[in-house]
Amino acid sequence: MLPLMKRTNDWMPSVFNDFFDTDFMPRINATAPAINVIETEKDYKVELAAPGMRKDDFQVHINNEGNLSIKMESKKENEQKEKGRYLRREFSYSKYEQTLILPDDVKKDKISAKVTDGVLTVTLPKSEVKVSDPTRQIMIEE
Repeated sequence: MLPLMKRTNDWMPSVFNDFFDTDFMPRINATAPAINVIETEKDYKVELAAPGMRKDDFQVHINNEGNLSIKMESKKENEQKEKGRYLRREFSYSKYEQTLILPDDVKKDKISAKVTDGVLTVTLPKSEVKVSDPTRQIMIEE
């Protein structure tokens, strides 16, 4: 059996450290935004960190399976030209998609979303759970 690679090898530049998130498997998507899920008595809140993103960069919807789908896509291009040739050209493209399975107590028709200071917040209101009296008479058949 081969020994596992250590993250702190001196020969490996530190820029590669993020690729080895665990001792056993490399990190799959180092650029995925952080997601927080907060539960209160009245609702769930999903927060997605997306610095520099605008409202138009997001799509939030309920998919065919009844799950919450969050899509984010951004395209930016800056260029400086001098007589038909590029002196400098910078462009970036980022795309992210996450699907979350919703709990049964979410009011799917009341879900809302907003973007503030680079954070997308999706509010998932809970339906009121009615507690019924568990006692009842069970009929016995002959």
